[in-house]
Amino acid sequence: MNSFTHLNADGNPAMVDVGAKTVTRRTARAQAIVTLGPAIMQHLNGADIATKKGPVFQTAIIAGTMAAKRTDDLIPLCHSLGLDNCQITITTDGDDAIVSCLVSTEGKTGVEMEALVGASVAALTIYDMCKAFSHDIIIKETKLMEKTGGKRDFHRE
Repeated sequence: MNSFTHLNADGNPAMVDVGAKTVTRRTARAQAIVTLGPAIMQHLNGADIATKKGPVFQTAIIAGTMAAKRTDDLIPLCHSLGLDNCQITITTDGDDAIVSCLVSTEGKTGVEMEALVGASVAALTIYDMCKAFSHDIIIKETKLMEKTGGKRDFHRE
């Protein structure tokens, strides 16, 4: 039977004790899709969109990486993790920007939240930098695509 892991015996919020867990290689990849629409995509030049604030996708990659490294500051019960790697890629498909965040570490707990935060903040940065062109931007389908390490692996089809 599954139960919520971040509750103590009294039903109060608690950080999960990972002290007895084995250190293993942990990876996670998350994805967020940002629908920008034709008004914004017409500004795509090569692999990025240039704005007065700077290159949109390059800035989003930096912001997402910084956020992934600070996940424990944003989500109260997440463990502090030293990430071995964080790679964010942004591709386009029609009017969509597809943000992918791949994170890895050697540790006692997974990096799913770090990957999700990295993809989310990169998507929010794209929104912030493009809103001057249009507010008709939709951030959708932020989801975990895969994780390895720990009790079980997960792969989304």
